[in-house]
Amino acid sequence: MYNSILLAVDINDPEGAKKPAAVALAQAKAAPGAAVHIVNVVPDIGMALVGSFFTADHNGQILAEAREGLKTWAADILSELPGTTLHIDQGTVYDKILDEAERVSADLIVVGAHRSQLKDYLIGPNAARIARHATCSVLVVR
Repeated sequence: MYNSILLAVDINDPEGAKKPAAVALAQAKAAPGAAVHIVNVVPDIGMALVGSFFTADHNGQILAEAREGLKTWAADILSELPGTTLHIDQGTVYDKILDEAERVSADLIVVGAHRSQLKDYLIGPNAARIARHATCSVLVVR
């Protein structure tokens, strides 16, 4: 059914990433040979003034830690899905996920709803923007 699946996860919320991972796994199993990409986006530090308080290699350290964390998480949660490709990005979460989806020619993005505990929101702001602006199917998992 799908040839390229992009699973967007927040490794800082490993429990919240389990449901979207299970859905992505089911979709991948339903489409043997589908490429599965997992992306985690590290937010930007922000303004240059804020960035000046960090060491020169702070970004490198953050990205290396995120890469290791994603590797560990994927090995635990998606062990029955070999051959996944891991991607770490830094910037605005929804922009980077949409960019990654374009780059890997994803025909399905799986993302968690997040913030489901807030009664005023059906889905979190990043999931909403991804669903609104993606050029492929988006599956938002609660």
